[in-house]
Amino acid sequence: MKYIIFGLGNFGSSLGQKLTEAGNEVIGIDNNMDKVDALKETISHTICMDSTDQFTVSGLPLKDADVVIVAIGEDQGANVMTTAVLKNLKVKRLISRAITPLHETVLEAIGVDEVVHPEEETAERWAKKLTLKGVVESFELSSQYSIVEVNVPKRYAGKTLAEVGFRRRYNVLVLTTIKKEDKKNLLGVNREVNAVQGVASPKTVLEEDDIMVIYGDNKDIKGLLSE
Repeated sequence: MKYIIFGLGNFGSSLGQKLTEAGNEVIGIDNNMDKVDALKETISHTICMDSTDQFTVSGLPLKDADVVIVAIGEDQGANVMTTAVLKNLKVKRLISRAITPLHETVLEAIGVDEVVHPEEETAERWAKKLTLKGVVESFELSSQYSIVEVNVPKRYAGKTLAEVGFRRRYNVLVLTTIKKEDKKNLLGVNREVNAVQGVASPKTVLEEDDIMVIYGDNKDIKGLLSE
């Protein structure tokens, strides 16, 4: 996959390196030439530019990028401006970093697809989320085992957990399911929030737009997602 990351601070540089190590093509962008030079050997491509300049940014291969991430954290103004520029240029999937609740509300009003909180989430966690198809969120319990939120595969929509048999078929446990509900934020803009449905049982019915929270060995989880 192809990623463009704006802002090569601790989070942005770490995410860029992990995505590159996973075999993806990554363009890392920062307005600090020292950071750009320092990372040119560990990120696929690095560029020094002003990300708030729409004319300059429009020259990037944005249409080819699967995901664009605004990881700028030190300058919230530059973060919002860059996010607005990218939204205006209609990138496929836009993820932006938020520092405060108000900052997050502004990003939601602009219309970002997802918001990152690096102070709470690791680059490794986001690298897994971005590279494993179907993963919504993940939490590593150890180097071998994880709890992961995944979209319900379409082939299982309308079936109960007993009918699918995740434990028997994939050696993973479904702990609960999550449904999306609409809720207005501080600016009155509708946003989707997660509503946890409680402990899953064999009778739990899966719906196409549900999210499953599963537990298991990382290789077994990858086996489920790669089908």
